[in-house]
Amino acid sequence: MLEVPAGAFALLRQKQVELQRVIGNAVQASIPPEAQDYYSVYLTPVLEPGFNWREEPSEGLSRTVRRNILDGLRMEQVNVFGAMPDPEFLSRIFELRRLPSTDSRFKDAAGDIYQHRINNDDWDQYWVFDDDRFALLDGPADTFLRFLCEIVHPLVRPDRAETEKIVQHFNDQLHRAGWELVEEERIAARPRYIPQQLNHGGREAIEQAKAVADFLEAGAMARQIERMQNAITADPEVAIGTAKDFVESCCKTILGRLGVEVGKSSDINDLTKRVAKELELVPDDVSDRAKGADNIRLILRNLAAMTNHLAELRGRYGTGHGPRGNHRGLQPRHARLAVNAALAYVWFVVDTYQARSALKKGAGSNRNQTGG
Repeated sequence: MLEVPAGAFALLRQKQVELQRVIGNAVQASIPPEAQDYYSVYLTPVLEPGFNWREEPSEGLSRTVRRNILDGLRMEQVNVFGAMPDPEFLSRIFELRRLPSTDSRFKDAAGDIYQHRINNDDWDQYWVFDDDRFALLDGPADTFLRFLCEIVHPLVRPDRAETEKIVQHFNDQLHRAGWELVEEERIAARPRYIPQQLNHGGREAIEQAKAVADFLEAGAMARQIERMQNAITADPEVAIGTAKDFVESCCKTILGRLGVEVGKSSDINDLTKRVAKELELVPDDVSDRAKGADNIRLILRNLAAMTNHLAELRGRYGTGHGPRGNHRGLQPRHARLAVNAALAYVWFVVDTYQARSALKKGAGSNRNQTGG
């Protein structure tokens, strides 16, 4: 059994059986004819290490992710409670009068927090991070996520620029655990966020895209994937612009591997057309006799057109104004559309490139065997 890294295994797709046969033949050639050894070859993805129950709470939001988020707030010297006094902020999440006091002079948490943060102010401003009563590091994931949402609530943090920066930091870490904060509604033109689990398909698409970047050995593409993933909610316009750049990077990398020169002035339209020609993606290549030929042409035509619309999406919506002067800023749903479209296009192009390369290698091998 040969264990293959998960990213590389994803790229093998339907070539797995053929690769197993080739490896098996090579092994057989190295075994003496008189040997009675039995063998078989099977490729399998490397299993990821299991969760450490001491490190990973059952809710799926690890202590490491939580600690990184809280440490980031400390490093940036963020005033966690914002415009609210500590007791008022925490009472939005916890029933302070039902929690015990750490000061014998007071009967509950409401009393000691008021004393040490309002009257005397002799506690560190980040005291709540390590207070066992609130269990931010080890308690339920939904409580921790609600805590993050309250930090960026419009009443707590009216400064939109500061809020966006903090949400970006949160999502940078939460994405590792399959979560993100997304805008649910606006209060006085300011976003209110809620936690949302990343869907399995979305995470799978991102992992496939990372595998593609590894296969093409394209560091720029890997960085673009991270930027798209992190900016969908925090900065949709950046996510959409990066999606376009991602498609362009893919096209340039593929064309470079094919030995095709690309002009510096080539835009996304030029690049996708050239890739379609070099990889024979153009709809005209589908035979009329093929079953469902019209459907295949339509799918391929729309796939190519999709990348062209990506280039226009920012310009058409951007952060401009509608006909009545209403603000029409890009939303995370627009960013998801652009990012998913770019991922679908890139995966299809790379998959086709691999198939074409395999056919050429097979044809070359057959010619060599015939000539010999």
